[in-house]
Amino acid sequence: MGIVDDLQRARSAFERRDWAVAYERLTAVDREQGATALGPDELGTLATAAFLLGDTDACIRALQRGYRQQIEAGDVLGAIRFAFWLARVLNGRGEGAVGNGWAARAERLLVDQPEDVVERGYLRIHDFFRCLDDGDFPGALAVGEDIVAIARRHGDPDLLAQGLVCKGRLLLYSGRVPEGLALMDEAMVGVAAGELSPIFAGTVYCAMIEGCQEVLDFGRASAWTAALTRWCDSQPDLVPFTGQCAVHRGQILRLHAAYPEALAEFEDACRRYEASGSDVAAGLALGERGDVLRIRGDFTAADASYDEAAGFGYEAQPGRALLMVARGRVPGAVAAVRRLLAETGDPVHRSRLLAGAVEVLLAGGELSDADDAAVQLSTIAESFGCVGLRASAAYCLALVALAQDDPDRALPHARTAARLWGELRAPYELARAKVLVGRAVRLLGDDDSATAELAAACRSFAELGTEPARQGVERLIGRSTAGGLTGRELDVLRLVAVGNSNAEIAERLVLSDKTVARHLTNIFAKLDVPSRTAAAAYARDHDLL
Repeated sequence: MGIVDDLQRARSAFERRDWAVAYERLTAVDREQGATALGPDELGTLATAAFLLGDTDACIRALQRGYRQQIEAGDVLGAIRFAFWLARVLNGRGEGAVGNGWAARAERLLVDQPEDVVERGYLRIHDFFRCLDDGDFPGALAVGEDIVAIARRHGDPDLLAQGLVCKGRLLLYSGRVPEGLALMDEAMVGVAAGELSPIFAGTVYCAMIEGCQEVLDFGRASAWTAALTRWCDSQPDLVPFTGQCAVHRGQILRLHAAYPEALAEFEDACRRYEASGSDVAAGLALGERGDVLRIRGDFTAADASYDEAAGFGYEAQPGRALLMVARGRVPGAVAAVRRLLAETGDPVHRSRLLAGAVEVLLAGGELSDADDAAVQLSTIAESFGCVGLRASAAYCLALVALAQDDPDRALPHARTAARLWGELRAPYELARAKVLVGRAVRLLGDDDSATAELAAACRSFAELGTEPARQGVERLIGRSTAGGLTGRELDVLRLVAVGNSNAEIAERLVLSDKTVARHLTNIFAKLDVPSRTAAAAYARDHDLL
């Protein structure tokens, strides 16, 4: 078989996404025919096939050879393309100093080239990520706009999709979420139409889904995760992007409370990341795994998973702070969320912290700060418009209102949260919202409806295997049997029984004097007692202290 036939077979294999055969054919030609048998085009194909097979070293060697060939041939723009890919691959595997060196070399070569060449747009991708790493969001957005403009002038679909994703993500971080998602949808058109080369297609897929997850747009995230899964499955030998795909599948499974399947996906992602050397990405998978374990009540395993994530440089928050609360380490959890909120300014990343922060701050008795956090989350959710974020914000507003002993305000928020989580087919979150509905209607005196809501939530938690949540609801249901008193009424009764005045109770429970008086009226009626003294005697006789 001649070299021409071998190269043609390699090209055909590459076009049908059979990366292993393409790599083997090109490697065989290179080995049998000598170092000059593969030109720049073939070396670029070899590098791509090696990258997609997870052999980064072979990819880098092919790119270096291609760069040298282009320099020797005087094709400076071709050499810049190879230098761009060297920088991208090396930075991607954590060798930033070497990768940045190749990017700088490409920039130097570009100095004497015409101003309007498409290669200038590709090098701007490195500028974008530099701005992002420095926290220069306005600068990164300007670079994204420049990339899109260059791509449109030159009709380059890879560069256009990358630029749209870059610009879209920055619009998300600037709080302009609908605009950002629209640009990312436009980028996905090129992917869905098969217009993009494989590495750019995988990059855009993952960037799109990550953006959707960040703003809790579960509808888009689910649709594109299914598409990414099909794309990965069509390439049996593919290594890059499969770890991200497993993480995204796990995230969607977690939303739908398919916890064993989600854990399997996160563990698969860790194995794939380990094989490809993507340590930082492995931290994300481990953090997600820790969240599922925490929800299911396996606190020791969750703590270990968070520790492993930290070892890869990933801070699994607010999950870790919520675990600290579950284990009784409330002051440390409060300190952690305060630090995180102080460090996080952009609305997207802040929105990911606020819901957990509300729960932690309430556990620490920081009612005013929890209220502020819930209002912030609600404001962000309204501007973003994503259903998952709106559901989370409604839940937090209800939670805070209940802590403020305001069932009239809590109930509509709790019902909104339940409706939205139901639309998203999120049974765990739906059950949590039902708990708040039950608590609110109980405070409003409708004990039968409260018991029905709480019992339904308890059954859901039991079916899902979320033990901490189930135990919490059982405690709520159990407490209602003490003369039909609500949890807050029991709190008031205990303070009355040890001699506190209405004013002292109001101060201790952060309530108004009027609310304390209303609780006492309800307590006297439910226990059928005429006075504070008789109520205190009832508490002692029924072991409620």
